[in-house]
Amino acid sequence: MLFNSYIFILLFMPLCLIGYFILNHFKHYKLSLTFLLIMSLWFYGYFNYSYLLIISSSIIINFTIYKLFTKFNAKGNWCKLFLIIGLIFNIGLLFYFKYFNFFVDNFNKLFNTSFNLKNIILPLGISFFTFQQISFIIDAYKKEVPHYTFIEYATFVTFFPQLIAGPIVTHEELIPQFKDKKKKHLNWENFLKGVYIFTIGLAKKILLADVLGLAVSYGFTNIVTLDTTNAIIVILSYTFQIYFDFSGYSDMAIGLGKMLNVDLPINFNSPYKALTITDFWKRWNMTVTRFFKKYVYIPLGGSRCKSKFRNYFNIFMVYFLSGIWHGANWTFIIWGAIHGIFVVITKYFKNFFQKIPKILSWIITFSFINLTGIIVRARNISDAIIFLKQIFKFNFGPIAKSILECFNVKELDYILKLVNHTTINNLSLILVFYIIISLIIVLVFKNSHEKMAKFKPTYLKICVITFILLFCITSFTKLSPFLYFNF
Repeated sequence: MLFNSYIFILLFMPLCLIGYFILNHFKHYKLSLTFLLIMSLWFYGYFNYSYLLIISSSIIINFTIYKLFTKFNAKGNWCKLFLIIGLIFNIGLLFYFKYFNFFVDNFNKLFNTSFNLKNIILPLGISFFTFQQISFIIDAYKKEVPHYTFIEYATFVTFFPQLIAGPIVTHEELIPQFKDKKKKHLNWENFLKGVYIFTIGLAKKILLADVLGLAVSYGFTNIVTLDTTNAIIVILSYTFQIYFDFSGYSDMAIGLGKMLNVDLPINFNSPYKALTITDFWKRWNMTVTRFFKKYVYIPLGGSRCKSKFRNYFNIFMVYFLSGIWHGANWTFIIWGAIHGIFVVITKYFKNFFQKIPKILSWIITFSFINLTGIIVRARNISDAIIFLKQIFKFNFGPIAKSILECFNVKELDYILKLVNHTTINNLSLILVFYIIISLIIVLVFKNSHEKMAKFKPTYLKICVITFILLFCITSFTKLSPFLYFNF
């Protein structure tokens, strides 16, 4: 079920909120949590009911391992064995559904074999809920997990706002909130804050990301026809699309959590304001970066290693593995490796980069993000290379008519007619407007976390939020999945 769909906004969300708070009102706290679990499973199963078997099996096995840790608390060797089994199961599950065909295909090419590829459907969110459970069993092995019931654990894994594309939460961030009776009853300030942030996320997705995505889809389908001008427009559009799409999802997830009095961690902190690529990764998809730092970088030795080479290797591995985590394609692996190398270079020449004027440092970082974004978006490495060549041919020309048509936004015409009874017939102006307004939003405006912290509901704000929300809902034209569903 998509957040940006009629069934979610007009049926699922009100039913979930009403049912959850009614049950809590009558102090049926266990039943209300069970209700939230059932609703989360419905939300997930709506995509494909076969997914329910996968996620249910994963939950049951991981919870069993957690209980075995408790039972064999005094027997360290047994616990170590259970941890190994748990890690093999989770990584194996992720490998089979996400990487098996990629591995077989490359094995066939490398050794000239002909093993058949399997018709495997990638379950949505498997990268997120698997990492969430890996973190749980590692913490449980370290005796950092208190007693949780099965319902509490299952709801922690399946909590629908962040189930499909994060943020990746830890048990201590979420489960205690499920148990806190102060959070069981409707809080109008939290509810309005949640609606506010949800609406901002929905607007990012519907009004910005989906429009920019049309130009991106055309450009990456017709790479060889692009000149430098159009290639730059396409990659800028993709840079803004992926930000508004993914941060829009995170905003909606945080907003939905807030409506239920659940605080989810921030996942984006104005990443395009970053002056270095290291700073960028402290701001982008923050909970994934946090996971790799805690469960990969630190166990490898982190910055405590006596050898600088070993420290740089540890840093590189975080980004290399992050690339693999993002997708089963050489494009993601190379993208992760390039980012890892650039982070190491930035740290090695730290004094040099600190002396660079801030504006130049931002230009270098933002250009790097755009150019490496080509690798992520391209179908394969060959397409990425061709796209890069198209940019550096320096054959500037007029904007392609097909790209301009992507910015023929009916919603914008509607607003203009509503305000001053005019329309813009020049699509070039609309395209420039989208690029400039996107740049202003990511560089000048406060991010959603900052806005929510200072949000105070007023009648004017409620009216504006309601208008934007209704406008977004009426702008639904087709189902538009979020980009990180592919990751």
